[in-house]
Amino acid sequence: MTTEVTKTAEKTPAETPETTTGGRVYQPLADIVETDEGVTLMLEMPGVAPDDVDVTLEKRVLTIRGKVRPTSTEKLQLAYAEYGEGDYERSFTLSEDFDPERIEATVSHGVLTLSLPRAAETKPKKIAIKAS
Repeated sequence: MTTEVTKTAEKTPAETPETTTGGRVYQPLADIVETDEGVTLMLEMPGVAPDDVDVTLEKRVLTIRGKVRPTSTEKLQLAYAEYGEGDYERSFTLSEDFDPERIEATVSHGVLTLSLPRAAETKPKKIAIKAS
């Protein structure tokens, strides 16, 4: 039995950041799980509150944007920092077999989870086998 190790990518700046604040825009890391019922997307967006997430679907392009409110370090002096603070944006092109009316999104502990159910007419159908 072989075990396949998947390397996780680091948070990377978006190729064409668009921001009015002059801050950074990152592509959030994403995991995608596919089942017969549909697809679940899980995107890592630390520091983004549910009210600061914007998900749009236009012409089969699902766009996710998350705004991070800057943390205040007025009373603290940073000795070292690795965490790059900035907004998030990522887009996915969907096939035509998803039901846009039933897409759901939740945010919990810095992870945005999107449920993209397949349209009923595109789900695989089980064929019953009869004994002869």
